[in-house]
Amino acid sequence: MKNHPLIATLINLRGNPRACLYPEPLWGIPYNLYMPYVSVYMITLGVTDTQIGMIVSISTLFQIIFSLLGGAVNDKLGRKATTFIFDILSWSVPCLIWAAAQNIYYFIVAAVINAMWRVTMISWGCLFVEDAEQKDIVNMWSLVYISGLLVAFIAPITGFLINKFSLVTTMRMLFVLSFVMMTIKFIIVYIFSEETKRGKIRMEETKNTSLCKILIDYRNVLAHISRSPKLYYTIVVLLIITICRTTTSTFWSIIVTEKIRIPVENIAFFPFIRSSIMLIFFFATAHRISAFNLKRPMITGFLCFIFSQLLLITLPERGYMLLVVSTFLEACAMALVDPLSESMLVLNASPEERSRMTSIIYAVILIFSLPFGYISGMLSDMNKAYPFILNISLFLAALCIILKSNVALKDGISESVGG
Repeated sequence: MKNHPLIATLINLRGNPRACLYPEPLWGIPYNLYMPYVSVYMITLGVTDTQIGMIVSISTLFQIIFSLLGGAVNDKLGRKATTFIFDILSWSVPCLIWAAAQNIYYFIVAAVINAMWRVTMISWGCLFVEDAEQKDIVNMWSLVYISGLLVAFIAPITGFLINKFSLVTTMRMLFVLSFVMMTIKFIIVYIFSEETKRGKIRMEETKNTSLCKILIDYRNVLAHISRSPKLYYTIVVLLIITICRTTTSTFWSIIVTEKIRIPVENIAFFPFIRSSIMLIFFFATAHRISAFNLKRPMITGFLCFIFSQLLLITLPERGYMLLVVSTFLEACAMALVDPLSESMLVLNASPEERSRMTSIIYAVILIFSLPFGYISGMLSDMNKAYPFILNISLFLAALCIILKSNVALKDGISESVGG
C-alpha cells in the first residue's frame, strides 16, 4: 500500500498541504453526521419545501457577494489569516444558530452567515495548493475527497441516535458537537500552516491598496478569463455540478423519506454505501485518470449521474435494492467528476491571479445557479421527482458540451496534469 500513488502522496505531504489535509476529519466527521438530515430537520420545525428552496437561493445570493469579495480579502489578509477568520464565521457560528433553531428565520440568518464559506473556500484552496508540486495536485484533491469519505462511515450513528432520542434533539446535539470539533480544526490549521509564497507577494502588492481598488482591478482578471476557452469549459462544467449537487443534497432525503418511504433513521446508511463505493473507486482507478484524455472519464461520470437519477425517480415504495443501485451509480459518478472538476480549476487558473480569478469564476457560477434553489423547491412541492428530472436535463447538457469540447479537454487539462 505504501507504493500506491495516493498513499505515497499522503505520506510525503509537508508544510501547508499536510497542515490543511491532516485535520480535515475534524470538519468532515460532524458535517457527515448532520448533513443527510438537515432538510428533514427543517421540515420537522415547520419549514416547507418551497421555503427550503428559498433559503438555498438566499444562501446562493450571499455566496455570490462573498465570492466576489473573497479574492480581494485573500490578497489583503493573506491565505492563512483569511482561512482562520472566515472558517470561524462561516461554520462555527452557524452551527450554534442551527442548534438553537426554532423556525425559518433562524435558518435564513444561518444561511447568510454560512455563505461566508465561499471566502474560506478560496483561501483554504490557495493555502493547500499554492506551494505544492503541480504534479501532485490531482492526487492531493483526491485525498481531500477520500478524507471526507472515510469519516462518512460514521454517518449511520445519527440514525441510532434518532431512534434513541428524536430527530430534533439529535440534530441539536450534533450541531453543538460540530461547533466544538470544527473550531478545534480551524485552530490547528492556523497554528501549523504558514502564509504561502504567492500570498506574501499579494499582501505586499496590496498593502497600500484599498479593498475597493482591488475589486475595481477585477476587470483585468475578467478580461483574462474571457480570452480563455479552457476556463469557459471549466465554468460550464462547474456550474452544472454546483446546481445538481445543491439540488441533490437538499432534496434527496425528502424524496427518499416522503416518496420512496424509507424510514428517517435509515437515511444515513446510503451515504455510508456511497462513501464505501467511492473509496474503493479512488484507490482502484482514480489515480490513473491523469494518464488519459479526461474526456472519457468525464463522459462516463455524467452518464452514471444520469442513470442514477433515472433510477431514483422511478423507484417503488421501499425499493431498497434499487436505491442501492442508484447510490452505487451516483458514487461512481462523483468519484470520477468531483476531483477532476476541482483540479481543472486549479490547473487552468493563472498562478499569479489564482485567488481573484477563482473568486470571479465562483461568483459567475453562483450568479447563474442563484434561481435554481427556489426553482427546485417549487418543483419538489409539485412532485418530489421533479428536481431530479431537472438534474437529468442538466447532466445531459453537460454531456453534450463535453462531447463537443475537444480542445478544452485535450489541450487544457491533460497537458497540465501530465502522465
